[in-house]
Amino acid sequence: MPSSVMPTTRQGDGQLSPAAVSAVGLHKSYGDKTVLDGIDLRIPAGSVFALLGPNGAGKTTAVKILSTLISADTGDLHVGGHNLATDPQAVRAAIGVTGQFSAVDGLITGEENMLLMADLHHLSKPEGRRTAAELLERFDLVEAAKKPASTYSGGMKRRLDLAMTLVGDPRIIFLDEPTTGLDPRSRHNMWQIIRDLVTGGVTVFLTTQYLEEADELADRIAVLNDGKIAAEGSAEELKRLIPGGHVRLRFSDPSAYQSAASALREVTRDDEALALQIPSGGSQRELRSILDWLDSAGIEADELTVHTPDLDDVFFALTGTGTGTVPTQPNQPQETVR
Repeated sequence: MPSSVMPTTRQGDGQLSPAAVSAVGLHKSYGDKTVLDGIDLRIPAGSVFALLGPNGAGKTTAVKILSTLISADTGDLHVGGHNLATDPQAVRAAIGVTGQFSAVDGLITGEENMLLMADLHHLSKPEGRRTAAELLERFDLVEAAKKPASTYSGGMKRRLDLAMTLVGDPRIIFLDEPTTGLDPRSRHNMWQIIRDLVTGGVTVFLTTQYLEEADELADRIAVLNDGKIAAEGSAEELKRLIPGGHVRLRFSDPSAYQSAASALREVTRDDEALALQIPSGGSQRELRSILDWLDSAGIEADELTVHTPDLDDVFFALTGTGTGTVPTQPNQPQETVR
C-alpha cells in the first residue's frame, strides 16, 4: 500500500484551485517529542477538509498553529492568502475558530455572548445588535436568546459557539472536534450548518474523531499518524486503498451451507455461524454472479451481506490502532438482503 496518497485538487480547466490554507514542511516539537514532522497541506477555498488521527496525533496542534495560537518551528504557511509568520494579524482577521471546548460564557445570556463577540470585533452598537439578531435566528436560538447559556443543551451551546465564531464574518473556519458529546440529532443539525456555510463560500478545516462525520462532510481527508500525513484524498480515494471487500452468505440449512462451501472457491468458512465470506469488490456484476450461481445450483442463502471498506478500515490500516481507540458512529457500511 502506498504510504501517502495526495491527489492534486484542480479546477475544470486543469489549473490549481486557489488555496485557502496551505502548509509546506510544517514542523512542531516539544522538547524531544516531535508532534508534526514536516507535514504538507493544501486546502482549496470553499471546501471542507477533515484531519483525522488517533488521540495525541497532533490534530489540535495543527489547528492552533494555523489559527495563530501557537507558532510553528518551521514551515511555509499561508492562510487566507496571508503569510502566517509575517502577517498573523491579517490571518486572524480572515479566520474563525471553534475549539474542542466551548467558549460560551454560561453566566450570561446567549444574546449577551453574541454582543460581547461583536464588541471584540469592534462592531458599532447597531451593527453588533443586527449581526447578533441575524445569527441567533439563523442558528434557531431566538427563543433561548434571553436565557443564561448555562441552561442550554450541549447542541445549543455548540450552535451558539459557532454563531459567535461567525460574528466576524470569517471566510475560513477551524472546527476542532465540533460535535464531540452531541446526541445524533444535534450532530446532524451541526452537519447541516457546516454544509450551509460551505455553500456560502466558507472554507472549513475540520478535525474529528467521528469517521462518519468526515465521510459525510469532507471533500478531502488527511490521516495524521506519528506526526506525518499517512494518506490524503477524497473518502472514496482513501477507501480504494484498503482491500477487504467481501460478500457474506449465511445459511440456516447445514446441507446447503456445506454444498455452497464445497462449490465456491476462495471462501472463508464460519462453521459455527454457517456463514461463508467471499472476496468481492461489491460491484453489481459480482453480486449478480453470486446470486445467479446460487439460483442455478438450487441453493438458498438466508442472508446476503455486502461489505465494502469504509473509513474505519482506512483509519485502522493507516494508524495501526485497535478498535476502541477512536469512537466511531454507526454508519451502516453493510447492505443486507434477506
